[in-house]
Amino acid sequence: MHSIQVEPISIYCSTTIYQVISSLTHFITYKHHAMPIFFRETPEREEFLPHKSDGGKPPQFTDFEGKTSFGMSVFNLSNAIMGSGILGLSYAMANTGIILFLVLLTSIAVLSSYSVHLLLRSAGVVGIRAYEQLGKRAFGHPGKILAAVVITMHNIGAMSSYLFIVKYELPLVIQAFLGLQHSSGEWFLNGNYLIIIVSIFIILPLALMRQLGKPFCSVFVVNPSFSHLFHLLTAYTVPILAFAFVCHPEVLPIYTELRNPTKRRMQAIANVSILGMFVMYLLTAIFGYLTFYLNTEAELLHTYSKVDPLDTLILCVRLAVLVAVTLTVPVVLFPIRRALLQLLFPDKPFHWLRHISIALCLLFVVNLLVIFVPNIRDIFGIIGATSAPSLIFILPGLFYIRIVSTEPMNSRPKIQAACFTALGFIFMSMSLTFIALDWVYGENRSGGGH
Repeated sequence: MHSIQVEPISIYCSTTIYQVISSLTHFITYKHHAMPIFFRETPEREEFLPHKSDGGKPPQFTDFEGKTSFGMSVFNLSNAIMGSGILGLSYAMANTGIILFLVLLTSIAVLSSYSVHLLLRSAGVVGIRAYEQLGKRAFGHPGKILAAVVITMHNIGAMSSYLFIVKYELPLVIQAFLGLQHSSGEWFLNGNYLIIIVSIFIILPLALMRQLGKPFCSVFVVNPSFSHLFHLLTAYTVPILAFAFVCHPEVLPIYTELRNPTKRRMQAIANVSILGMFVMYLLTAIFGYLTFYLNTEAELLHTYSKVDPLDTLILCVRLAVLVAVTLTVPVVLFPIRRALLQLLFPDKPFHWLRHISIALCLLFVVNLLVIFVPNIRDIFGIIGATSAPSLIFILPGLFYIRIVSTEPMNSRPKIQAACFTALGFIFMSMSLTFIALDWVYGENRSGGGH
């Protein structure tokens, strides 16, 4: 076992501090209109951006005057991309090797950037401000329902991943404060009890707020362990890496608020954000892997705790991670509730009973998943193999083909979009197939989330 090095920990400190600042910034400033806030409680009827009345002129994206700078837009989109599962990247590299990990990470980053290009081409002319509305524009009401369901699945996965981190990290933090080298079995060191307490006394009050600025985040979950590299690559690693770059539902709201919005300017913001997170992911994975090599665990902080569970710097990183994910859970809940309200009560005004009931039901279901599912990799294997390719590959390609009518179907851009969509279906089919094979023939699945 190698000793702890300063470099890897400094990387994690910087990323977790970045996440905490991002979450706190959105919580503190969501009432200040000068800040780039993207409320998810927008009335359903607002399909297009606010525009000036000019006697029947069709709504155009540039009719809305955004106030967000290029730099702040990069910050928002970067925060949308970065997720808590950055702690599992080193384990992925330990199983794939540096070269293959770099190839996979580069490929998904490039494809994600192209996906943003398709979304911008589809939405830029008509001025649509939400991913779900692109679905409605392309396929009518069924398209809107499909987009809402996919985003809901993605966000439920996000909530579950964050609560799983609370379940496994909070007991270690309490244990460190008490100076215990090992868990002594008390109830306050039981992760299942702790996530219920955190959900009731911290997450639920925030989730019951009527409006909340959403700190953008992506879901990147803890990397599972496997006995075979082939299963690791096809069944879980690729879906997880794809999940790491899912920020596409937030692209259009950021485009909405951008000062001097153009497709070229927004694409540059996306490219800079994706490149920045690519570098962050790569550095994190390399430093963690080079510290522990094959001893790297799926959740890197657990690897550090085996060296010195009472180390002050590791404790600070744990606290930063816990603050970030705990503050993010309620704001991930907001778009899920909004989607459910639109699907179940599309023409109903706001009502506190519905508002509270949906929040309680969502937290109840997610807590059950986190407590009773023996291995979280199963949940995120399915979600990562369905929602991620849908949001990155399938839906953007289909939207482009259906909405952009100025180009014939046999044009190169349309053929590329069709191939991009087909790639998403292939990726989804292969991932689900190998996940099913792993369920049938894989090793014992009763381990925890690590």
